[in-house]
Amino acid sequence: MSLQLLIAQVLLLLLGSLGISAAAPDLIVKHGLRALLAVALTFAVARIRPRTLLKWGTNVWIVALVLLVLVLFIGQGSQDSPGVRRWLSIAGQEFQPSEFAKLALVLQLASFFSRRGVQNKLLSATGMIIATTALVIFEPDLGTSVLTFGLGIIVMYAAGVRLFNIGGLVLALGLFSLPFVNSYLESHPYILKRWTGHQVRDDGVVTGLDQIGMAHRDLNYGGWWGQGPDGPRWEYFAAHTDMVVAAVGFSSGLLGVLTLLFAYWLIVSTALQVAQLATRIRPMSAEIHGASILAIGCMFLVVGQAFVNLAVAAGLFPVTGVPLPLVSYGFSSMLTMSVALGIIHSAMREVRRQLPVEVKMDDFVGAAADD
Repeated sequence: MSLQLLIAQVLLLLLGSLGISAAAPDLIVKHGLRALLAVALTFAVARIRPRTLLKWGTNVWIVALVLLVLVLFIGQGSQDSPGVRRWLSIAGQEFQPSEFAKLALVLQLASFFSRRGVQNKLLSATGMIIATTALVIFEPDLGTSVLTFGLGIIVMYAAGVRLFNIGGLVLALGLFSLPFVNSYLESHPYILKRWTGHQVRDDGVVTGLDQIGMAHRDLNYGGWWGQGPDGPRWEYFAAHTDMVVAAVGFSSGLLGVLTLLFAYWLIVSTALQVAQLATRIRPMSAEIHGASILAIGCMFLVVGQAFVNLAVAAGLFPVTGVPLPLVSYGFSSMLTMSVALGIIHSAMREVRRQLPVEVKMDDFVGAAADD
């Protein structure tokens, strides 16, 4: 297990619990139990070797596609967004297949590139990305679909696909999709409303720019050290989910927000370390190549989503409904991100295990010299 990755997960879960205790105190016990389950799940996944994860990649991806199709027919949505279907109810528990699909896409692409290489494999990988992204778009969930597509592109780059080829692919897909953009926005007018202004529902709950403004107010009231979880609070939509960073800032101040950013940096650092160590193993086996891809893909799955969520809270992006990984209240996201961290742990363990002895000795001597 990577100590700094474990520290990052614990910090994020603790900050999430602090924020939720301020924004929705009646949910804190349920959230706490889920957090304990998330840590246990991370430990369990970390014990699975990358070769097994890569072997499961295609089957996991197919299951994810089936769930995405099912949600279009029997899925559940929300009362204020008619026609939206994003959740499946399984044993009384709501589950969001699009969260699982992002992780499944990482597994599938890592499995594909580690087995087949990157030469002349661009079209096949592109088909996998488009199939997954398109099903999410049909829910519709534009924010998650953009993240899914971006995740696929990052995994391609991590696998070794040339940046020139990736740029040409993105440009071609962008030009191809232009004729469909107008009809899609007309079918789902709430997307444009989020870009052009705020919405106020009949029940008085505010969203859009007003929601972001309230989040900024809570962050300002937090000051340097925060007001604590028992301070005065304001009730508004998504205070414990998409805008939970405001509740974290209100409770723990700027110190808590900086700690949050530090935790995500630890995740980035760990994944990059996996990729760096993998390059020192010669010859690089398919398993090590796949482990490196998995680490980078899972890192972007967590940190890329965190970037979008924080950009929304800062007012740089319109409200997208993307949760803050391991911090927001939500079972599907927490389970998915916990599995992703477990995969990074697994990749780190395998890369360290296969490092040549002389490399390990060089690192040990270098560390001793620094001391």
